[in-house]
Amino acid sequence: TTHAQMDAETMKLAGLTEDMIRLSVGLEDIDDIVGDFENGFRAAKKPRLVVNK
Repeated sequence: TTHAQMDAETMKLAGLTEDMIRLSVGLEDIDDIVGDFENGFRAAKKPRLVVNK
């Protein structure tokens, strides 16, 4: 099962916290996987413009 199907209590009992991510990889080349992570981390660091009206 995936953590998305668990309620908060079940996640807590399983030792899963909100700051964890689930990673599932297959037969991809390691360089592709590393590149995907690098791209994702770069995108996560980009500043976002928020306009409050």
